[in-house]
Amino acid sequence: MSKSKQIIVRVQSPEHGTKRIESKPSETIADFLNKIQQEFGLGDTGWNVYKSRDKKDWIRTSRAKTLDTYKIKHGDMLFLLSSDRKQSNASLDSTSMNSASGTSNITGDMGSVSISGSSMSSGSSQSVVEDEVDQILYKEDGKIYRSRNEQLCRHGPQGKCLHCVPLEPYDEEFLNSCDPPIKFLSFHSYIRKLTGGADKGKFVSLENLSCKIKPGCTEHPPWPGGICTKCQPNAVTLNRQRYRHVDYVMFENASIVDRFLNYWRRTGNQRLGIMYGRYEPHKDTPLGIKATVAAIYEPPQKSSKNVLELLEDPLEGQVNRLAEAVGIRPVGWIFTDLLADDLNKGTVKHFRGNINSHFLSAQECIMAADYQNKYTNPCKLSPDGHFGSKFVTVVVTGDASDQIHFEGYQVSNQCMALVNDDCLIPTKDAPELGYIKESSEKQYVPDVFYKVKDTYGNEVTQLARPLPVEYLLVDMPAAFPLSAQYTFKAHLHTEAKLFHVENRQEIGETQDYTSLSSYLQQFPPDRFLEAVSDFHLLVFLATSDMIPLNMNTIAPLLEAVKTNNVDIAFHFKKCQEWATVEEIMAAHEATPRVQREPSYVGPGASPLPPIGSGAGMWTCAHCTYLNVPEKSACDMCSLPK
Repeated sequence: MSKSKQIIVRVQSPEHGTKRIESKPSETIADFLNKIQQEFGLGDTGWNVYKSRDKKDWIRTSRAKTLDTYKIKHGDMLFLLSSDRKQSNASLDSTSMNSASGTSNITGDMGSVSISGSSMSSGSSQSVVEDEVDQILYKEDGKIYRSRNEQLCRHGPQGKCLHCVPLEPYDEEFLNSCDPPIKFLSFHSYIRKLTGGADKGKFVSLENLSCKIKPGCTEHPPWPGGICTKCQPNAVTLNRQRYRHVDYVMFENASIVDRFLNYWRRTGNQRLGIMYGRYEPHKDTPLGIKATVAAIYEPPQKSSKNVLELLEDPLEGQVNRLAEAVGIRPVGWIFTDLLADDLNKGTVKHFRGNINSHFLSAQECIMAADYQNKYTNPCKLSPDGHFGSKFVTVVVTGDASDQIHFEGYQVSNQCMALVNDDCLIPTKDAPELGYIKESSEKQYVPDVFYKVKDTYGNEVTQLARPLPVEYLLVDMPAAFPLSAQYTFKAHLHTEAKLFHVENRQEIGETQDYTSLSSYLQQFPPDRFLEAVSDFHLLVFLATSDMIPLNMNTIAPLLEAVKTNNVDIAFHFKKCQEWATVEEIMAAHEATPRVQREPSYVGPGASPLPPIGSGAGMWTCAHCTYLNVPEKSACDMCSLPK
């Protein structure tokens, strides 16, 4: 079917019945969901669209993916169901905020926070299950305790005065006195500031910014036929966000990053990866959170020295489920922007973050916002059940000393809203500038402003056409711990050659039985758990069509890796499925080498045809696998000769 041809998709709702939506296979998911919203008269939140009635295959809003991406065809039935986040509007558990005290003024430069006429309890959602790190930090005192000052304190050892009384986690004087100074409040310090004082944040609500017209207005025709103050979104004034959801990015060990950078070292092309790890409390920042990276997964992509194109990943869901089984999750994305300077010295060029350049381009900010909208932060203080995101961005580039350097960023909640509502686009010639779209017949875009100081020091309001992306960024440090950590134990053995990384076929790194056998032969039988404790190997075992394993059969092995249990690993090694894998590897070892390993002229070159056919070798008529002459049945499909 031609992608330009009109199709009709049926959408069924328990409350509103079934409606027909006219669309095209090439239409973006964001535009398609907007049509559903207008057709059913829905609000901006509280509903989701699924491909199945049991709430599986959630169709997430995206400006990059189309109906054809989700394989939605003419006549298909989709299901419009209410979101779980809106099922309960129970009151906020006041005991979770008992540790927050002190007085503070709530100012307008703190981000997307509004003072509402209703109390916090009416806008919060107690049914939301927040991340484990948030639950831990809610229970912490958070105060900054100080010892007795021998010069200024005039009281006994049990007393307290102005010079030694504990400080609140949002105390600006303390944060500025740290070395280095803490520029941003942690998210939980920010919450303590909002909920402090006598009213305990009774009239504060963490509301997500929306730049869309409110649906359901019956006083005028729909846009572009009319608009009124009731449905028109407010103008947006961009403020530099004063808090951040993640305060530090920590890579467990250098091997994780070296493995990722090897692609650039071999080809000179840029590379993108998804960082998997955990969110943990960060002790160096009051009530802070750090993203600990345990592995970097490389999705399908096309790259060159200057351009990187991310392709659709059919294994994304399986990889996420596998990561969850071993106790990690997607925590951010990382990409390289490296250009070699002096190969003899091993230096790289410094062209980001200096006075003549930018930290992140507008296109990179938009992509970061897309990821953050995809991985939102569950928050019971928000009426929507989510507020902001913990998903981080790490850029690998050159620093002022021409060495490889890691820079961590997030985009602000305002940027997330502008991208989610399709208001922000990049400029053509200036990567450091974004541009707010102008209203059209299809979309109303509110005015967006930012404030700058002119040559006389006066604060001037400017229309965000164009927009410096510095107003949208929140930076954070990214580094390594003093003592290396290892979630996956295979990194501990520097003498072993690590398993090939996925999606690197163009440089000769192919994940197959040959590479699996060569890798496992480096480990003695008593180190089986250490050998399989490698994220890229586990992804290959769980997702490869060649391997007779799946998420169900590999579950004991994942549990063994998660808990570092040797007994479970050896029990799995004796199962029938793994015995089949070992038999296939043994058959590959018996196959002549020229038949199993293609030859390459250089990185990215096509494999040369195999030399010869091997004496007595026979090809399976069913799957074309080349078998040794002793076999009467095919090693691959088990069918007879």
